Amino acid sequence: MNAYPPIADHGMVGDLQTAALVSSQGTVDWWCTPRFDSPSVFASLLDSERGGYCKLSADLAHEPGTVVRQLYQADTAVLVTRYMGPGGVGEVADFMVPLNTTTPTQRHRLVRVVRVVRGSLDFDLECRPRFDYGRASHTFEQTDETSVVFHGPGTRLYLQVAGASGPLGLRRDGDDATARFTLTAGNVAAVVLTSDAEDGAAPPPLSAAGISDELQACRTFWHTWLRSCTYRGRWRDIVHRSAITLKLLTYAPTGAPIAALTMGLPEQVGGERNWDYRFTWVRDASLSVKALIDLGFVEEAAAFRHWLLDRLAAGGTASGEPLQIMYRIDGEPHLTEVILDHLEGYAGSRPVRAGNAAADQIQLDIYGEASDALAQTRDMGGIKGWKAYADVLDWLADHWDRPDEGIWETRGGRQDFTFSRLMTWVAFERGIRLAEAFSRPGHVDRWREVRDAVFAQIVERGWNAEKQAFVQHYGTDVLDASLLLMPRVGFLSPTDPIWLSTLAAMDRELVSDSLVYRYNPEASPDGLRGSEGTFNLCSFLYVEALARAGKPQEARYAFDKMLTYANHVGLFAEEIGPSGEQLGNFPQAFTHLALIAAALALDEQLDRAEAAGGGGG
Repeated sequence: MNAYPPIADHGMVGDLQTAALVSSQGTVDWWCTPRFDSPSVFASLLDSERGGYCKLSADLAHEPGTVVRQLYQADTAVLVTRYMGPGGVGEVADFMVPLNTTTPTQRHRLVRVVRVVRGSLDFDLECRPRFDYGRASHTFEQTDETSVVFHGPGTRLYLQVAGASGPLGLRRDGDDATARFTLTAGNVAAVVLTSDAEDGAAPPPLSAAGISDELQACRTFWHTWLRSCTYRGRWRDIVHRSAITLKLLTYAPTGAPIAALTMGLPEQVGGERNWDYRFTWVRDASLSVKALIDLGFVEEAAAFRHWLLDRLAAGGTASGEPLQIMYRIDGEPHLTEVILDHLEGYAGSRPVRAGNAAADQIQLDIYGEASDALAQTRDMGGIKGWKAYADVLDWLADHWDRPDEGIWETRGGRQDFTFSRLMTWVAFERGIRLAEAFSRPGHVDRWREVRDAVFAQIVERGWNAEKQAFVQHYGTDVLDASLLLMPRVGFLSPTDPIWLSTLAAMDRELVSDSLVYRYNPEASPDGLRGSEGTFNLCSFLYVEALARAGKPQEARYAFDKMLTYANHVGLFAEEIGPSGEQLGNFPQAFTHLALIAAALALDEQLDRAEAAGGGGG
């Protein structure tokens, strides 16, 4: 096993309550269960010795010239790893049947189907779970040669195997399990991992018919779900993959999307920017919902809006504000951050953090993103939902004009961030629109007064005459790519000369070969050591801004180049490093939602150019 495969060397499978990463070498090296934010069972991605993994792959040591390929079955979340060599061709199909229910479940099944289509191949299986991020020991119980139970703290992990030509023969290796078996053309075998509570009933014995039914159920779910997609543009495959990724990152029982599947993956290998992203950021989730709405997925949007209104009504935040920047997927506001000192981190990138201390930061932009998400619907949760929302706007009218930590969660002190003010303007603008459109009661005159005051302040203090651009915060000349959202939210026209000047300044200072940095941390210290790569969200926002600014050919060139940084199955992490490697937590919802928005904007502008006879591409 490669001790630390590239971050991008993975596909994701999931059941809408949890998900796992599978490397192109057939190793499950990340799985937290029963929820996205639960402690891990497999985490060798953060420590190859202590983290735990389940490897199932063809033994290719004696097969020179063998090629390994990993792909998704089209328009599904069934991940296939193919082994093609002189002696045989085989594959492992990994999947989890979606649990599209509002009821959280303790039991989750990761199914791995092995088959050989030509010749014969030897396969090796190693299952070495490490419960609670590798902090807890486990016991081993073998019921027969086809079934093993690993007992962890409050959790059982069942390993079951079956082969068409007979038992695969599990062997004990300490408190772990291994097997080695040979399949010939036409043979099929299955390895199933089932996690459950300690008092859960044992899963039924495996059967060929049962496994086949589960695989078909998984395919059918994704094919049916994608039929709701209204996108008919030029980049259908990658847009569909991004939509499936956003759905896989959404916790079905609450409708709350998480920011990324993983924790602790570094923004710079060996550095300290290693965060836990397995939570629901109001900002990321609101933008994810907007992307899904734009593709026609209204049920997901409705579920998140109910979750968001519940947060507004509940209060009790860790920050003391009416709304905080992130929550656990069940709405719990307390996300205590701890350092897992026993883990060495991805390729030695320490510290490994679980939880997120940024939960109590003040980031005023979240009120704008939340308002924008709520403005997409006529359903405001009834009278109580509207009152909770209106009360928050009344509170914001008295508390908007103050420094905060900003969208990038810097730990270098509060500033008057321009983006935070921008989204404050959005909060009031959307609130006024909703009140007037649906005849809802509210202090609309007060909201309008504050909205206009925020607008005037941004124009006066957020503009830097020397740079001829809007800047990161008042009193600085540092640029910030978050402001690429200015035209999208309606603050100004995408062809306004002031905006075009800002875009040109960003192009000079933040853009490198179509890749975009968030900001320059040397010019604007963020309280952390080290550097980071270009930020994929910002690179796609740049594409969208170029397209809407009337530069569709430049936008298309930048978009097509960005797509070359996707991994082999169309997934993106948070950042791109100097050598084109993917960095940060993976896969990242921010990146995929921005890809969708960029594709939609670019299609629209190219269609207009073609209709006008301009050869838009």
